[in-house]
Amino acid sequence: MIRTLVSMAIATALLLSMSTAAAARVPPAVAPAAVCNTTCGDVKVPYPFGMGPRHCYRQPGFKLTCDYGSEPARPFLGDGGEFEVTDIFLENNTIRVVSSHGLNMSGTGRGRWSLGGGGGDRDGAPPAPYVLLPDFNEFILTGCNVQATLVGNGSIVSGCASFCSATHDGSGVTGSFAPSGKICSNIGCCQSEIPIDHASYDVRLRGLDLDDDDDDDDDDGAFLKKNREAGSKVGGGLPAVNVIIAEAGWLNQDMAMFLSNPEHSRRRPKDDGLRRVPVILQWAVPHGAATTDFETRACPRDAERSICKSSNSVCRDEAYFTLTGYSCQCKEGYEGNPYLIGGCQDTKECDRKEENGCFGDCEELPGSFECRCPKGTHGNPKIRNGCIKPTINKGHRHLNLIIALSVASGPFVLLLVLVALLIIRDLKKHKEKALRRKLFSQNRGQLLKQLVSHRTDIAERMIIPLEELRKATNNFDRARKVGQGGHGTVYKGILSDLHVVAIKKSSIVVKREIDEFINEVAILSQMNHKNIVKLHGCCLETEVPLLALSDHLHKEALVSLPLEARIRIASEIGKALAYLHSAVSIPVIHRDIKYSNILLDDALTAKVSDFGASRYILMDQTGLSTTLVQGTRGYLDPMYYYTGRLSEMSDVYNFGVLLIELLTRKKPTLYVSSEGDGLAVQFVALFTEGNLAKILDPQVIEEGGSKVKEAAALAVSCIKLRGQDRPTMRQVEMALEALRASKEHVPTDLAAEKEEKKHIASSYMLTSGTINLEEGSRCYSLEEEFMLSARYPR
Repeated sequence: MIRTLVSMAIATALLLSMSTAAAARVPPAVAPAAVCNTTCGDVKVPYPFGMGPRHCYRQPGFKLTCDYGSEPARPFLGDGGEFEVTDIFLENNTIRVVSSHGLNMSGTGRGRWSLGGGGGDRDGAPPAPYVLLPDFNEFILTGCNVQATLVGNGSIVSGCASFCSATHDGSGVTGSFAPSGKICSNIGCCQSEIPIDHASYDVRLRGLDLDDDDDDDDDDGAFLKKNREAGSKVGGGLPAVNVIIAEAGWLNQDMAMFLSNPEHSRRRPKDDGLRRVPVILQWAVPHGAATTDFETRACPRDAERSICKSSNSVCRDEAYFTLTGYSCQCKEGYEGNPYLIGGCQDTKECDRKEENGCFGDCEELPGSFECRCPKGTHGNPKIRNGCIKPTINKGHRHLNLIIALSVASGPFVLLLVLVALLIIRDLKKHKEKALRRKLFSQNRGQLLKQLVSHRTDIAERMIIPLEELRKATNNFDRARKVGQGGHGTVYKGILSDLHVVAIKKSSIVVKREIDEFINEVAILSQMNHKNIVKLHGCCLETEVPLLALSDHLHKEALVSLPLEARIRIASEIGKALAYLHSAVSIPVIHRDIKYSNILLDDALTAKVSDFGASRYILMDQTGLSTTLVQGTRGYLDPMYYYTGRLSEMSDVYNFGVLLIELLTRKKPTLYVSSEGDGLAVQFVALFTEGNLAKILDPQVIEEGGSKVKEAAALAVSCIKLRGQDRPTMRQVEMALEALRASKEHVPTDLAAEKEEKKHIASSYMLTSGTINLEEGSRCYSLEEEFMLSARYPR
């Protein structure tokens, strides 16, 4: 007992002396904790943050103001703004703040969310130390028939729309949870991710009054005001309009019901919850000009010396999107504050050596420890009682016997090791072969199930072994890679029969990818059209099957092709879609027609590809209901999105947008006009005004004439809001053929056929006086909701 008390006293004295020495080594300008408050209420305020005099914080952006009048006291960013700080994390340089729940939208439907101080992304202002942390916050909207768009630095960042039916009873949120697991399902409220960091955002709010034929955008403010007034009344029947930026996961069902319509909420959340909406911010320490190295994220030497004061810390460049600056982290095996001299301290693993799996002697090393058996013992110090004392043998006879046995058993031990290695190698090969057989049987079974009523011999004729594809691509060498997308990689391969093929290999192992690959094999195996990519074979010995396309194709960028070539490419795509819709035994809806899914061979002949999302539809069906809407932002059919009902007219809509893309050389997934409209709605508006020259490709204008106007009118007819108002792909094909043949010499015996094609084409060529701008605008008013999908085919 006395020995224990003496040890404790010595340890206490050592700790006090170490603390005193450490305090003496730290200059007040670098570690101001001795003269500055480091807590405000329940919140710890570590350096570089601080309160009070200037030396208590590193830079003005890290100044906090403590409101001691609250109970408990609360810290705020800056000189007491609207953002209250609740947590500061040095480990991942983030901070949680809370503020008022909603954005103050003006009468014109515009508002702004800002952290204040240096803008960092506007008017050349110095970079702010804070930005909204991407993917950890979300954009929330409640209301009836309204759309909100979040804009950062002039580009669309996020957005969503909320709808209500004509019989809405004012009960707030209706419907079940969204398939993504989010609380809102676009009925009464909606929510979307915020993937890009900024210090401030502009918000645009627009009313979606589908019963109003007036297309004047100036009425949005009046519409939103009427919506708010109706929602604020008891029993008003319309959910209240709220625009909120909040931490992901903050919105629960009760809060969504209350925000949508407080008078109809069964359980009213605490008022404090409405006024204190949290967001997660990322921060960095500014220092000089940004010199970001995205490969290593290393800091310049002067920034590392100036910011990271602890000798056991590392510096990291945090420059990404709009955030510029640096952060410090303690090295592995150390913990504490890397911004202070001596701030990162050894974690003292030997004090917890048994917790770290050491049962022998432990020696502290910089950032780690060494575990070994005590002197005079041997064995394994990482297991309990693993260190034992050696047995002492008397006499030399036993020693000689041991030496003789060791020499004699050496070759035997070596032989045992070689045999063990061979057995392990054979077991590994056997396991790999068994896995291949299992995957082959599983994937072949799914494929045969897809083809049970069609051509069951495909599973035997078109199967390629995995070893064949490995040899063809030099074991999927990077030098053979010709394309990379969000779902996988495309390699160029040369098979043993000297066929040059394009091999699609998925990088995502999920059931949906397997289903889509099987679906693509099932559909492509039955296609025989010169403008549809041909399937040479497939490999079923991997978790996700591999596809081998018979021709090595490539995806061209939007180059300056002649107008005739563009119309020819459009005509070839139209022929392929007409074939899918009407010429095969069971019609097929492609479901994802876009420019990146159109491949070109060396002769620039168009080939439709990527049938992973395609679906069969029986001849007597008018449509197919789907539980998951699939498509690409800018191309997706609005009526398919609203109703979830898929039909051939969705492909017609996709084709219309693709034709607009060919005429303008502008990407629907990226284009946004100065009014905030997408490519399709802007094209319809300019076509109606007779001002297409404002958006068309200059080369098209130069080579155009009447052909351009006819092609534009055909594109507009394909993107009408209602599917029944659009032409069929067969009619589109004939219209394009007539357009191509308009300047060609036609023999006398083909004159009647040419006139028939021209008549069919002209029936869908609309003049500027017959296009309804409001209808075109409604076709695309939700275009900004869809997130950017993969840049390459699956």
